[in-house]
Amino acid sequence: MHTDNLSNWIHDHIFDTGNDAAERSTRVVMWITAVMMVVEIAAGWWYNSMALLADGWHMSSHAVAIGLSAMAYATARRYAKDPRFAFGTWKIEILGGFASAIFLLGVAVMMVVGSVERIVSPQPIQYKEAIVIAIIGLAVNVVCAMILGKAHHHGHGHSHGHDHGHEHHGHHHDQHHDLNLKSAYLHVMADAATSVLAIVALFGGWMYGWSWLDPLMGIVGAVLVAVWAKGLITDTGKVLLDREMDHPVVDEIRDVVESDADAGDTTITDLHVWRVGKQVYSCAMTVVTHDVKLTPEIVRDRLSIHEEIVHSTIEIHHCPDVDRNSVGHSMHSVAASLTSTASSNPAY
Repeated sequence: MHTDNLSNWIHDHIFDTGNDAAERSTRVVMWITAVMMVVEIAAGWWYNSMALLADGWHMSSHAVAIGLSAMAYATARRYAKDPRFAFGTWKIEILGGFASAIFLLGVAVMMVVGSVERIVSPQPIQYKEAIVIAIIGLAVNVVCAMILGKAHHHGHGHSHGHDHGHEHHGHHHDQHHDLNLKSAYLHVMADAATSVLAIVALFGGWMYGWSWLDPLMGIVGAVLVAVWAKGLITDTGKVLLDREMDHPVVDEIRDVVESDADAGDTTITDLHVWRVGKQVYSCAMTVVTHDVKLTPEIVRDRLSIHEEIVHSTIEIHHCPDVDRNSVGHSMHSVAASLTSTASSNPAY
């Protein structure tokens, strides 16, 4: 038994280091949103304004969703070293973003229903008071957006702190976004957009008596929110379902394994690539080759120019028509699990 030194072949599965700035920011924004929600609901009840009440309850769904994002960060961090998560806990954050996007879609539906109700049965609005509260709500949203925007740039800066050392690294920039943070940001932006539309509608009603403008702007806001939600559901859904085989990194893996000068008719016959962090990937491949000297270590070395490949499982099959004297038998298979994480030992 190789009990003396197995450390070279044992590694952790923490592929994503989390985003401390984003976690702190979402928690702060959640509390700010919750406080503003209470203010709007109280003001709506006090001034008998259906518009403010509706906006307050609408804000409550944002507070819940942003709280969900903050909880996802905390949960992913708490279970980061739990061996039950085969490829780490990063997808908890994505799941939080997905659930948050579903909430956003629910908000859009509620806005449409509320707007249609107001068209059918118009409510008298105390415009001056409602405008003041709506402007305060917008100011709060702008502050929240700035807090989350700062966290995004902080995380973005860290993720681009290295060059992959190859010409394709530009392709990955679109994949670096923290989708959980993006979901919280979209909730704040949706709230800000509806506040702007509400202010426009309230001014129109106050100055010109256009009471129909309020519900119309509600429907416009709902469509805007639904479009954002759909985009986020698509982005997070792709990650959750491991739909990554059209990503440029797949072609890059094929390129470095199959087009080497000493490749010896090396072909990848089976390749699976999936994301295990914001910008890092795991892959499993079966390689068929005429090159009798090809080993998983050599393939791993070729892959090492792509720093985003942090975990690879490589199976090699040597073709039966290779010179039997040099191989010793007609079929030789080698399988190995190789890791390129920062903590791995380059000697293995």
